[in-house]
Formats: sequence, structure tokens, C-alpha cells
Amino acid sequence: MTNRFHYYMHDGPSAFRFEVAGVLSAKAARELEQAWRAASSIVNGRALIVDLSYVTEADEAGLSLLRDWHERGAQFIAGRPPASGIVESVTGRPPEAPPAIAKGWTWRPIRAASVRAGAMWAAIVAALLAPAQSVAADLRPETVAAWDKYLKDVSGRDQKCLSEGGPFLSIDANANDKLRLRNGEILVFPAAPRAPVEVPSGLIHDWVGVVFIPNVALTDVLNVVRDYSDYKKVYAPNIVESRAAPADNRQERFSLVMMNKSFFTKEALDVDFRNSLACLDEKRCYSVSEATRIQEVSDYGAASSRLLPEDHGSGMIWRLYSAARFEEADSGVYIELEAIALSRDIPSGLRWMVEPIVRRTSRSSIETALKKTAAAAREQAKGATFVSTGSVPRGVGMSHSLR
Repeated sequence: MTNRFHYYMHDGPSAFRFEVAGVLSAKAARELEQAWRAASSIVNGRALIVDLSYVTEADEAGLSLLRDWHERGAQFIAGRPPASGIVESVTGRPPEAPPAIAKGWTWRPIRAASVRAGAMWAAIVAALLAPAQSVAADLRPETVAAWDKYLKDVSGRDQKCLSEGGPFLSIDANANDKLRLRNGEILVFPAAPRAPVEVPSGLIHDWVGVVFIPNVALTDVLNVVRDYSDYKKVYAPNIVESRAAPADNRQERFSLVMMNKSFFTKEALDVDFRNSLACLDEKRCYSVSEATRIQEVSDYGAASSRLLPEDHGSGMIWRLYSAARFEEADSGVYIELEAIALSRDIPSGLRWMVEPIVRRTSRSSIETALKKTAAAAREQAKGATFVSTGSVPRGVGMSHSLR
């Protein structure tokens, strides 16, 4: 058996798996940690399986990495000594039988043949997706200008649709889409032909999601989406703090701390929002929400935590905007959400590899948000017979124009 360090990564339907072989040295541990940082954005809550069967030795740095993974829920496989001894020293008990989700070979492998080759792959992806202290980026004026123009076009499109009496929801003209929604499906699709949209030194991610929530009233849904202080419960674990602020000129204001709850990500976004909500009539309302301040927080929750200046950091998220439409119909409520974000650019030579991850993450994020909103609205309506109230919540104005 060779002592040369190798590792493989397998992206499976229910788990993400590392296979490690050779000596788990300090250098090897750094490469594994960096590879996990890069991969964690696509794991989305799946189990982490670490197969150490062919590890021959682990120094203190290697053991420290394994202890950290163990504390965060990783499951180890050790099919032979000395790997079994290494696992026992980390977990305090003999290795258990491999979990069912680790059996079989229904995996899509990503191979890193050695520390050197692994460093090349991990460094490329981690440079784009890793936390703020790894890669710094400043938002450029030309990127802001492109974002502002894009939002102006979106707002003009929406204003024209509402003022001219066009379809309120994008799926209004498609009976098949409405049937799919009433059958419990959530529709998620990019708003532009190409996603993400390339702008100077940045990318605009523009996605639309639609859900139908049966047996709830419009007021149930609006009460959920306007209860900003409760967002940390409704949208946990990705929102870790939420608080409402006093309304200003019919604009509601609130603040969120958002965090990617992957194993190694300790960075968060501290964001202030303003939101305008108005109704066309007693059955149809719309809202526009825009971030007025976004700052990255490094080492969130730790004593070393610090707030980075605006428009500086990793560039994972520089700007956020969303427009939502709510319609009570068919004994329930339709929600259509268009979520738009601005991030740093991806080097052209790497887009073939990174863009599928970005698209998958964008789709998953908006689908999860709609699922959680629907669940909260059902809880809001629970215990009461569904009755169309014929009114909108207090404080919501009637309007025919977007603000």
C-alpha cells in the first residue's frame, strides 16, 4: 500500500463522500478542508461520509480535521487497520458498520489524484466560493451601473404589466402550469434566457419561483411575509437573526443576518431591507423588497467576528432585490417570487465548471424559501375554516403602481 496521499469525492443523491488514502498530514488536511469548502455549496444538507479505509497514518493536524468533521456530524468508514485505530482515537469508540447511504457505487466521482492535483481543483473553486477572508473583491462602479440599469428595466416591465392590465402572474396564460401548481409542484425557472446574466465584473442571478398554497387566505400569507421578526424561525437555518424596524413613509424596514450553514462556512451577511407592499384589489397584492445595506461578517458567532465594509469581501452577494405577487384564487393563494442578486464574476475559463453549481444553488434557494413560506402560511391558517376575508391586512394600501 502506498503512503502517497490521494482523495476522491463522490457526489451522490443522499450523501457527499470523501475517500482518502495514504498519510493524512497537515498539508493533506489543508487540502481536504479546502476541497470541502468548495464542495459545501452544493451539498445542501446531505450527509458527509468519509472513507478512511486506506489511510495509513494521521498526524495531529489530520486528527484535528477529523475531530472537527466528527463534531459536525460526519460519518466515518474504516474497513481495515490502521484506519480503524485512527477512527477510534477520533470518536472514542470502535468504527461502526458503514451507513446504508454509503453502500454501493451509485456515485458521480470527482477525482483528485494527489495533493498537487487536488490543490489545483480545490483552489479554483474555493477561490470563487470560499469565505471572505480567502478572496477579497471590491464592487466596481461599472458593475453597480449595470445592476441599476437591470433593475430599472425590471421595474419598467412590471410597471407596464400592472398599468396595462396584463397577466398578474407569469403562469396565468398557461393552464398546464396552474394544474402542476395545484398538484403540489413548485415551479422555478430563470427569468432571463441565460442564467446568470453577465455584466462588467459581475453576475446577475435572476430567478422566478411560483407556488400554490391550498386552503389558506391572502391574509394568512401576508401575515407570514410581513412578520419580519419571525423570519429567523420560519427560514431557519439560513436566517440566523431577524428584526423589524419602524416603518417609514409606508415602507417597511427590517434586518436579517443570513448564513450558509455548511460545515466550514462561518461567514454571514448582515443586511438591511426596505419593503413596499400594496394591493391592486382585495385578491391581489404585490411587494418590492430591496437591500439598502449588505455587509459580510467574518467568523460569525466567534469572538474574532468582525463586520467588513460595504461592497468589500468575497463578492458572494453584493446586491439583493425581489418582487413578489400574491393572488387569492382557486381556494388558496398563489405566490410568485422573482429574486435577483448581484455577485462577483466567474473567470470565463472556469464557467463551464462553476455555473452549474451556481444555477443549482439559485434554484434550490428559491424553492426552499417558497416551501418554508407555504408551511408557515398553513400553520397560520390551521384551526380555522378557510374563508375568503375580502380584505387585506391593516396598513396595506391599495395601489395601481409599483413603488
